[in-house]
Amino acid sequence: MIVPLFVGREKSVAALETAMAGDKEIFLVAQLDPAEDDPSREDLYEIGVTATVLQLLKLPDGTVRVLVEGKQRARLGELAPAADHLAASVDLVEDEAGEGVEIEALMRSVVSQFENYSKLNKKLPAETAVQLGELEDAARLADAVAANIQVKVADKQALLVETDPAKRLEMAFALMEGELGVLQVEKKIKTRVKRQMEKSQREYYLNEQLKAIQRELGNGDEEGEGDELAELTQKIATLKLSKEARTKATAELKKLKTMAPMSAEATVVRNYLDVLLGLPWGKRSKIKKDIPAAEAILNEDHYALEKVKDRIVEYLGVQARTNKLKGPILCLVGPPGVGKTSLGKSIAKATGREFIRQSLGGVRDEAEIRGHRRTYIGSMPGKIVTNLKKAGTSNPLFLLDEIDKLGQDFRGDPASALLEVLDPEQNGKFNDHYLEIDIDLSDVMFVCTANTLNLPQPLLDRMEIIRLEGYTEDEKVEIAERHLVAKQVEAHGLKDGEFTLTQAGLRALIQRYTREAGVRTLEREIAKLCRKALRQILEGKAESVTITPDNLSDFAGVQKYRHGLGETEHQIGAVTGLAWTEVGGELLTIESVTVPGKGQVKTTGKLGDVMKESVQAAFSFVQARSPSYGIKPSLFHRKDIHIHLPEGAVPKDGPSAGIGIVTSIVSTLTGVPVRREVAMTGEVTLRGRVLPIGGLKEKLLAALRGGITTVLIPHENEKDLADVPASIKDGLTIVPVQHVDEVLRLALTEPLEAIDWTETDELAALPPAPIASAGGELHH
Repeated sequence: MIVPLFVGREKSVAALETAMAGDKEIFLVAQLDPAEDDPSREDLYEIGVTATVLQLLKLPDGTVRVLVEGKQRARLGELAPAADHLAASVDLVEDEAGEGVEIEALMRSVVSQFENYSKLNKKLPAETAVQLGELEDAARLADAVAANIQVKVADKQALLVETDPAKRLEMAFALMEGELGVLQVEKKIKTRVKRQMEKSQREYYLNEQLKAIQRELGNGDEEGEGDELAELTQKIATLKLSKEARTKATAELKKLKTMAPMSAEATVVRNYLDVLLGLPWGKRSKIKKDIPAAEAILNEDHYALEKVKDRIVEYLGVQARTNKLKGPILCLVGPPGVGKTSLGKSIAKATGREFIRQSLGGVRDEAEIRGHRRTYIGSMPGKIVTNLKKAGTSNPLFLLDEIDKLGQDFRGDPASALLEVLDPEQNGKFNDHYLEIDIDLSDVMFVCTANTLNLPQPLLDRMEIIRLEGYTEDEKVEIAERHLVAKQVEAHGLKDGEFTLTQAGLRALIQRYTREAGVRTLEREIAKLCRKALRQILEGKAESVTITPDNLSDFAGVQKYRHGLGETEHQIGAVTGLAWTEVGGELLTIESVTVPGKGQVKTTGKLGDVMKESVQAAFSFVQARSPSYGIKPSLFHRKDIHIHLPEGAVPKDGPSAGIGIVTSIVSTLTGVPVRREVAMTGEVTLRGRVLPIGGLKEKLLAALRGGITTVLIPHENEKDLADVPASIKDGLTIVPVQHVDEVLRLALTEPLEAIDWTETDELAALPPAPIASAGGELHH
């Protein structure tokens, strides 16, 4: 064979040079120990190969590349050291001839085995197997195979020493067999490793592509997953977490590190950590303790509401002194449009707290308050935790708006879930289902608003109720002049001097176009005036607009309400009652007539059960006392009484129209008209006692708005007059009454003949009746 060799030893290089100078013949033999640098006769194998040097090439580093052609086996004889190289005498070894069927079979086996071997050993050229197949000499074939297989030097030397071609072929076959086994296992391992590598490389490559795409879109993290974990670790280390929260966060982070970054579970854990670490741990806004400044802010933002503002200032004073938020939760209750929500904003401004408003209207799922468990897909923390995160401080003012509009269904009762939130004794350890750790809400100032007290009793028990009744006409004028007009002028882009609403025009607007407790409708009407005025200015019809009572209808349209008396004249059987509704007080007419019949009472006007019973009680009382009122008892056998409350589509309920119904029945049966300027409210008993009612201020306001001059109220409600503004008391004559007889004497235009009026004075001197109603309210 022709083989290239690299020669580096000086002796070997010198030997080559000497050979090249002579007949180019050299003897090649293997060393027993390859590490030996200067071998002697004992360090060399005995059998080697004679060869001819074909080509010699000196390389720059001093080594020599030589191309040699092997000739024949030879045995080493004498080793004679020359000047600078080794010279040897050798005896040539002749190859034995190999023939016969066995040799033929062996040759075929060796060639086919070599083909298998060459397929597995990728280093061999594909044509080698073909070339070997063409060899017919057994000895040549054995040597060629031995030269092309990867075996140890010792094994190759054994093949070189063996002179019998048959044995040599067998040895080559055995060596290939062993090598094949190793190569097959190696191939299996390679394939398996390659598969795993391909999978992980593919995943890595796809992940890198995904990150690159996200970076291009501008929503990816430049540094990726590792940085995110580092950031979370740093947050956990630096935030002032509670002990429980720190333990939980650390455990979740540990979990996240072991997960595949794109798995769904990792997203859940990541979101959880975002929420947990996004809460304002240890962050507080500085509370203002300047009480006069707080009072000034409240007065600036809201006119009237003195009692409410006093209560709030006291509340703030206690907090400023004790640095603690103890005490009940404030609940502002009143009709729409009286400024409950804006009062909440003012409290936040006055105390320097962050303001968070959470509307509870229509919330019917307990999870809205307490969060979902993390096992659900798309689970989220409750609104309390979410808003606390949004506020960014642990002591914001939390306004729970419309708490009376909470719903309730199969998903749970959110009102009950609020009990823990609103209890100062419990909310230091509020547990959200999503976070599963305790959160301290004791620093949060909760303020609730509601239109009615239609709330579960346990929830009411945790709150201090502050009532905001409706505004008087004078208060509305002040509010409009101070806030509403300026706000609407600015909202409509009107300049200074372009729009003027005189005080008389404003009062006329309030009287003729609004009938409400708050100021929302009034604001809408002012906005309407601004729009009309702006249009006139833009059309060039006027440079500025001044609205007075005379031209009000040109801008505001047809008058909606008649301001003045409930009735224009005294009427038989028609009594003006006073009703309490969610939107304030209302005037309520009670009418009755007699029709032929058998002493039955018929009621119409969509009355509730309590009111129907009130009618029955009033009728029984009149029947029992009829002789005293100059009514013949026989009249009840011939006549039916029909009692009707107009506005038939509006539901009405409650016992407080009792004395009005009695007055109406007596007036109808006696034919004596009822005074048109008198209105009344009070529950009546079967003995004619007048029992207390609720919503007195709203009812008196309605009477004032309706042009009534005299109002009859239960004697026991006289104490409530202390809370009624002086402007209302000055505009009305308020008469407390204890018995129906007093009511009749004041309400009817003529005295009833049969009543001994002195008896009623004695009645007035009697102690109050031992039975008192719960102050029922008339819903309109």
